[in-house]
Amino acid sequence: MPELPEVEVVRRALQHSVGPFLIHHAEVLLARTVAFPVGDGAAFAAALTGTRLTPWRRRGKYLLSQLSRQGQPAGQLGVHLRMTGRFRWLDREEFPVCPHTRVRLLGERKELRFVDTRSFGRMWWVPPGTVASQVITGLQRLGPEPFTPAFDSTYLERRLRGSGRPIKTALLDQSVVAGVGNIYADECLFLAGIPPHVPGGSLSQGQLHRLCEQLVQVLARSVRQGGTSFRDFRDLQGVNGNYGQEAWVYGRPDAPCRRCGTPIQRQVLSGRSSHWCPHCQQGQ
Repeated sequence: MPELPEVEVVRRALQHSVGPFLIHHAEVLLARTVAFPVGDGAAFAAALTGTRLTPWRRRGKYLLSQLSRQGQPAGQLGVHLRMTGRFRWLDREEFPVCPHTRVRLLGERKELRFVDTRSFGRMWWVPPGTVASQVITGLQRLGPEPFTPAFDSTYLERRLRGSGRPIKTALLDQSVVAGVGNIYADECLFLAGIPPHVPGGSLSQGQLHRLCEQLVQVLARSVRQGGTSFRDFRDLQGVNGNYGQEAWVYGRPDAPCRRCGTPIQRQVLSGRSSHWCPHCQQGQ
């Protein structure tokens, strides 16, 4: 599933390449992609037709764009890519519609196409005057963004105090920190020298400081490199991200650690695979 860096890469591409795009016509090819109005592709298409997409923003793994119609607010468009959802920015006649196309936003000469192989991605139309979190309820549960002052070791110590669940599991909890998933949780724990299975409540202030610092750095580095493309992620032009080529531990079970040569271990925690180096991550 795309994590914060991949979603941020898409947001920047939408902002830079698509810009204030006028939707002449919208088509919904798979009704269940529309989460609001629930499963109503016709109502969703009607709400977006004639609107202009204006600045895109990201909250956790969600994308949101303000909509306007003839200069007046027309609500918001919300998107969650889930596992395999991606946007393509195309000339209208450039490519035929592939079988996995779910939604088409058509302009005069260009189109923004939402393609989703596994069909788990979702889109919302948020009516004018409605707070986005009232419609996109997942926004209500999000913790602070990693790049904001609200996310620091003091916050994390308070949030994890007394917790016996593994720190890796805590990092995947979107109410603890927004946007982090399996890849970058593994990577930041390696760089901070913390095993994924230690209880979050047992970490010292120093360990938590290193963890916050490394998480921000690894996320920023991945954004600069276009995200990670271990599976399905592509940008608007269909290009892979490059971060996966230099991952420290994620996706490298039994391979030698890039620092010490010890074989990377794989462990299942809370139903998710975790990768770590037993030498470099001793929790000191």
